[in-house]
Amino acid sequence: MPPPEPPPEWVITHRRLIGTRIRDARALRGLSQERLGELSGVDRQTINRIEQGHVSTRIDTLLRIAEALDVPVAELVRR
Repeated sequence: MPPPEPPPEWVITHRRLIGTRIRDARALRGLSQERLGELSGVDRQTINRIEQGHVSTRIDTLLRIAEALDVPVAELVRR
Protein backbone atom coordinates (compact mmCIF):
# COMPACT_ATOMS: atom_id res chain seq x y z
CA MET A 1 0.00 0.00 0.00
CA PRO A 2 1.57 3.33 -1.03
CA PRO A 3 1.93 6.14 1.52
CA PRO A 4 -0.93 8.63 1.53
CA GLU A 5 -0.59 11.75 -0.58
CA PRO A 6 0.15 14.92 1.38
CA PRO A 7 -2.83 17.26 1.64
CA PRO A 8 -3.06 20.16 -0.82
CA GLU A 9 -1.58 23.48 0.28
CA TRP A 10 -5.01 25.06 0.84
CA VAL A 11 -5.80 22.35 3.40
CA ILE A 12 -2.54 22.98 5.26
CA THR A 13 -3.21 26.73 5.20
CA HIS A 14 -6.70 26.24 6.64
CA ARG A 15 -5.35 23.83 9.28
CA ARG A 16 -2.93 26.57 10.42
CA LEU A 17 -5.77 29.10 10.48
CA ILE A 18 -7.82 26.81 12.75
CA GLY A 19 -4.81 26.48 15.05
CA THR A 20 -4.41 30.26 15.17
CA ARG A 21 -8.07 30.70 16.06
CA ILE A 22 -7.77 28.17 18.87
CA ARG A 23 -4.63 29.86 20.19
CA ASP A 24 -6.25 33.32 20.01
CA ALA A 25 -9.42 32.13 21.78
CA ARG A 26 -7.31 30.43 24.46
CA ALA A 27 -5.18 33.55 25.00
CA LEU A 28 -8.27 35.77 25.14
CA ARG A 29 -9.51 33.63 28.03
CA GLY A 30 -6.14 33.66 29.76
CA LEU A 31 -5.71 29.90 29.49
CA SER A 32 -2.45 28.04 29.14
CA GLN A 33 -2.23 25.09 26.78
CA GLU A 34 -2.07 22.87 29.84
CA ARG A 35 -5.26 24.36 31.31
CA LEU A 36 -7.10 24.07 27.99
CA GLY A 37 -5.98 20.46 27.91
CA GLU A 38 -7.40 19.88 31.38
CA LEU A 39 -10.71 21.52 30.46
CA SER A 40 -11.03 19.68 27.16
CA GLY A 41 -9.52 16.32 28.07
CA VAL A 42 -6.90 16.75 25.33
CA ASP A 43 -3.22 16.51 26.28
CA ARG A 44 -1.09 19.64 26.11
CA GLN A 45 1.18 18.28 23.39
CA THR A 46 -1.82 17.69 21.14
CA ILE A 47 -3.12 21.21 21.83
CA ASN A 48 0.32 22.53 20.84
CA ARG A 49 0.47 20.50 17.62
CA ILE A 50 -3.05 21.64 16.64
CA GLU A 51 -2.27 25.29 17.37
CA GLN A 52 0.92 25.06 15.29
CA GLY A 53 -0.99 23.44 12.41
CA HIS A 54 1.27 20.38 12.48
CA VAL A 55 -1.56 17.87 12.74
CA SER A 56 -5.04 17.55 11.48
CA THR A 57 -7.50 17.05 14.29
CA ARG A 58 -10.44 14.74 14.65
CA ILE A 59 -13.83 16.39 14.86
CA ASP A 60 -14.31 14.91 18.35
CA THR A 61 -11.18 16.69 19.58
CA LEU A 62 -12.20 19.93 17.90
CA LEU A 63 -15.63 19.75 19.53
CA ARG A 64 -14.05 19.23 22.96
CA ILE A 65 -11.70 22.18 22.47
CA ALA A 66 -14.51 24.45 21.25
CA GLU A 67 -16.64 23.48 24.25
CA ALA A 68 -13.77 24.19 26.67
CA LEU A 69 -13.22 27.58 25.02
CA ASP A 70 -16.96 28.31 24.98
CA VAL A 71 -16.92 29.11 21.26
CA PRO A 72 -18.97 27.54 18.48
CA VAL A 73 -16.94 25.01 16.53
CA ALA A 74 -18.06 26.88 13.39
CA GLU A 75 -16.12 29.92 14.63
CA LEU A 76 -12.92 27.85 14.65
CA VAL A 77 -13.34 26.26 11.22
CA ARG A 78 -14.96 29.02 9.14
CA ARG A 79 -13.21 29.83 5.86
